[in-house]
Amino acid sequence: MDRPIQKTPIQRYWKHAAGGTALLLLLGLVAWLSPGGTQTLKVANDRIVVADVRAGEFDDFIPVRGRVTPLRTIYLDTVDGGRVEKVHVEDGAIVQEGQLLVELSNTALQLDAVSREAQVTEQLNDLRTLELDLTRNRLQHEKDLVEIDYQVIRLERLIERRREQSEKGNIPRADYEDAGDELEYYRRKRAVTLESQKTDLRLQEAQLQQLRDTGAQLQANLEIARRNLQALEVRAPMSGKLTALNAEVGQSLKAGDRLGQIDDPEGYKLSALIDEFYLGRVDLEQTAELTMDGRSHALRVTKIFPQVKDNRFEIELGFTGEPPAGVRRGQTLQLQLVLGDPVEALMIPNGAFYQDTGGNWLFVVSADGTQAVRRNVHLGRRNPRFIEVLDGLEAGERVVVSPYTSYLDMHRLVLAQ
Repeated sequence: MDRPIQKTPIQRYWKHAAGGTALLLLLGLVAWLSPGGTQTLKVANDRIVVADVRAGEFDDFIPVRGRVTPLRTIYLDTVDGGRVEKVHVEDGAIVQEGQLLVELSNTALQLDAVSREAQVTEQLNDLRTLELDLTRNRLQHEKDLVEIDYQVIRLERLIERRREQSEKGNIPRADYEDAGDELEYYRRKRAVTLESQKTDLRLQEAQLQQLRDTGAQLQANLEIARRNLQALEVRAPMSGKLTALNAEVGQSLKAGDRLGQIDDPEGYKLSALIDEFYLGRVDLEQTAELTMDGRSHALRVTKIFPQVKDNRFEIELGFTGEPPAGVRRGQTLQLQLVLGDPVEALMIPNGAFYQDTGGNWLFVVSADGTQAVRRNVHLGRRNPRFIEVLDGLEAGERVVVSPYTSYLDMHRLVLAQ
C-alpha cells in the first residue's frame, strides 16, 4: 500500500529560498520598470550631445563627390578588323583631326574591293553595249523609213503617170493596178516599221534603265568597299588627347575591337554617384556649386542614368561657365547639389542618432535638464548640417543628437552630473 513521503528540513528550506528569490526578482523588475511602464537608464551628461530645436532658413542640398571626365569622348573601333602594320603615334599624344594614327591590312577586304571593281566594269561594258545596240537599231529603223518614204513617193508619181496612160490605152490596166498594190504594200510596211521602232525603243529603254540601276547599286557597293579599305587607315575623327591606345605591330584585331579613344582636352564634366534615396528628387537642369581654390563654380545636371547599382545611381553635371583652372581628368571634387529653394523651417543638427532611429523618434530633454524622454517625431529633408522638423517638436526644446546605439530599448534617460 502507498505511504506519504516526508520532506526533510533541508528540502523545506530550499523550497522557501527559491520562492523568496523569485519574489525578489519580480520586485527588482518592477523597480526597474519605472512609473508609466518605461525602461530607464542612467547616463552621464558628458556621454551625450544635446542640441536646440530652432527656427531658421533650411538649405535643401546634398554633398556630392564628382569625378572629372572629358566633356566629349570619341572611341576608335575597327570596322572590319585586320592586322596592325604600323602605329604612327604614342598613347597620350595630342592629335589633330584627320591625322593618321594606325595602319591596318586586310587581304579579304582588298580582294572584295577588286572583285566589286570588276563587277562594276563588266556592268558598265554591258551598259555601253546596250546603248550602242539601241543607237544602231534606231539608225536602222530610220534608214528603213527613209527607204520606205522614198518608195512611197516614187510609186505615187508612177501611179499618177500610169493612170493617165491607162485611160488613154497606152499601157495595160494591170501595170497601173500593180503599181497601186506596191504602193499599198510600202504604206503598210511603213506603219509596221514605226510600230516596231516604238516597241524596240520601249523595251531597250527599260533594259537600259535596269542596267543603269544595277550599275548604280554596284557603284554604291564599290564605294562601301573602298571606304572599308580607307578605314584600314585609322585617322583621328577630332582633335584631342589620344588615350588607352591598344595597338601593337603584328597584332590581329577583330571587327569592333577598340583601339583607343580621343578625349576633348579643353572641356570637362563631372560624373557623380548618388544614393537611390534621392532618385525622385534629382532632375535635369538642377544646379550645383563647386568651391575650388577659394572660387565658386556653378554646374547643372545634364544627364541622369536611372539604373540603380549598389544602391546608387549616376548623374552627369556640366559647368555653366569656364571650368576651374588646373582641373584634370580623373580628379575627384566635392560639390553641393541643390535639391530645392531655401525655406523657413524648424531644424535640429544632423547627428548620428538618425542612423539609429531612422528619424522616427528621439530623446527630448526635460526643461530642468534632469532627464530625456523618448518621443515620436516626424522629420523631413536633410542636408549635411541640419534636419528639417515637420512635427513632434517645438522651437526652444532640446534633443539628444549623439548616437543611440546603447539606448535603443530605453524610454527614458536619467541625466547625471
